Amino acid sequence: MDATFLLIAVIIMAGVGVAAFMAGRRGSGGGSDDLERILQNQAELSGRMQQSDTSLNERLEALTKRLGDGLNQQTEKTGDKLNDLQKRLAVMDTAQQKITQLSEQMVSLEGILSNKQARGQFGEFQMESLIKDFLPPSAYEFQVTLSNGTRVDCLIRLPSPPGIIPIDSKFPLEAYRAIQSAKTETEQQNANRSFSKDVGTHIKHIAERYIIQNETDWAVMFIPSEAIFAELISNFPNMVEEAHRRRVGFASPSTLMALVNTIGAILKDGQMKEQAGLIQKQVELMLNDVRLLDERVGKLQTHFRQANEDIEGIAISSGKVADRGQKIRDVQLDDEETAPELDSPQPRLKEV
Repeated sequence: MDATFLLIAVIIMAGVGVAAFMAGRRGSGGGSDDLERILQNQAELSGRMQQSDTSLNERLEALTKRLGDGLNQQTEKTGDKLNDLQKRLAVMDTAQQKITQLSEQMVSLEGILSNKQARGQFGEFQMESLIKDFLPPSAYEFQVTLSNGTRVDCLIRLPSPPGIIPIDSKFPLEAYRAIQSAKTETEQQNANRSFSKDVGTHIKHIAERYIIQNETDWAVMFIPSEAIFAELISNFPNMVEEAHRRRVGFASPSTLMALVNTIGAILKDGQMKEQAGLIQKQVELMLNDVRLLDERVGKLQTHFRQANEDIEGIAISSGKVADRGQKIRDVQLDDEETAPELDSPQPRLKEV
């Protein structure tokens, strides 16, 4: 604002100088009038400058206020955005920690699957969890020794048929991974042969160990991987036929769940039939009791009828006795008339 005012003052002074110079050239006669006009113009110009300066100050103050308000609002918005950003960063940090934990769990699971013994325990645990969720404790038993001395992972007990069902967990993971990682046709063929060999060995062991005459009719091989189960069923029909021939069935987690669910329904149906048989037996006994009760009621009715007849006979006899007593009382002892014959035979009372 000071630089603008100085510039305007310089312009005014220059104008005044030019006006004085022009007045000097015109002569001394009109110089005073010109000087007055110049002074008047200078005064007017000075007043306008003051007004402009005031208006400019007001505008600058308004502009400064608007800038200040805008900066305050922008600062508040920036603070809110920074808070939101901090919350999102906290959520991202939590998610990153969970991802790290899942990665560690995946590494741990990979370690379990890489070890055959740990992999077998993992399959057994998965099988046990499914069976416990769908069957009552009386319908299954784990780690059971059969009559031939072999130990099976699980034994499901059902009414005959089908009777006892042994279930053994197998996890042919290495051969399946070889199939998935094969890049050439030769590698694919070798992997398929290795997979068939492993599965065939498992089928043979299950059939020889757990299918016992007069004890078990068939067995189930549990494969704790849907992918391996799908590969076996889809691409190895010869192994499926071999398993059927040896009376061995395959089950994945989903099919085992369906199997034990069906077995649970069969057990419930058997229990319902058993309870229905007990109810039917009790109904038969109750009907026999009703028949005996009816017979006894009939006998009681006969006794009541006989007693009623006896009571009627007694009432008749007592009436006759009363009549005879009345006749005896009416007899005149001093009368010569012949007394009524009392010895006339009377009807005999009915034997009670």
